[in-house]
Amino acid sequence: MSDSNSDSSSELSFFTKHEFAIRRLHSLTGIVPLGLYMCVHLTTNASLLGSVEIFQRAVFLIHSPGPLLPLIEWGGIFLPLIFHAVLGIWIAKTGKTNSSQYRFTSNRRYSWQRWTGFIGLVYLFLHVMHLHGGVHAEGWMNAIDKIGFGQFSPYNAGSSLVAAMNLGYGVIWPVIYLVGVLALVYHFINGIWTAGITWGLWISPQAQARATKVCVALGVVLTVVSLAAWAGAVFPGEDDVAEMRAIEDRMYEAGVVAGTVPENEHKRDSRGRAAVDCETEDAEGGEQASLDDTKPAS
Repeated sequence: MSDSNSDSSSELSFFTKHEFAIRRLHSLTGIVPLGLYMCVHLTTNASLLGSVEIFQRAVFLIHSPGPLLPLIEWGGIFLPLIFHAVLGIWIAKTGKTNSSQYRFTSNRRYSWQRWTGFIGLVYLFLHVMHLHGGVHAEGWMNAIDKIGFGQFSPYNAGSSLVAAMNLGYGVIWPVIYLVGVLALVYHFINGIWTAGITWGLWISPQAQARATKVCVALGVVLTVVSLAAWAGAVFPGEDDVAEMRAIEDRMYEAGVVAGTVPENEHKRDSRGRAAVDCETEDAEGGEQASLDDTKPAS
């Protein structure tokens, strides 16, 4: 019993002793690289609303590092995200609102920051599983495909994204993404404002008022970009998916011939191509049956 008490006290003393540095690292990772990556990611996805070609070129560029891409993703996204999330949960569990010292609005924003952090964390887990599957092992990907996870194919980026959003009657995933993305936008923008206080950039009421205006403007812009990214993935229908896939296949084949896109069949949408092949075979079979029916009996 005494050992467990000493362990918990030593753990508490570590966080308490280094709280100054911990809170600054937490706020920093929330802006760079996580917040910066979110802005780039949403802007890239919003390009799908413009054209499938622009979006596919961007995804080709993202995947151009090849074998180095997992190292970049873990070093620049996943490890900082885990670090930020663990510290955020600790701060949320140990922090308290202070209505006697701060205005009600500040307490409300503090509560929203915690709740949007939790919502965003759950959403990010679902997002990664839904589109990427988490672990790129063939057996695992085949298993989760049966429950609608691991649906994104980088070399058929737009069509596979739209098809993935159409799962669940075309309602469940769009709602999850809309709520999750907007929660992350608020968490990021409000996090910038609180980071400015943590780092001593705006301390006076006047400076905080100016920072609020800037953050609100950034929030509005990022919300518009987020809604554009969401609309680009949700609004296209099944006919659009087929057209998008045809364009992506032509871009892939041309890129392989030109040497600008590494040949990798695993990054193509085999599910979509299999469905098209089945439809083509059914159509050809129907045409053949019609021809047979029109032949005169001997």
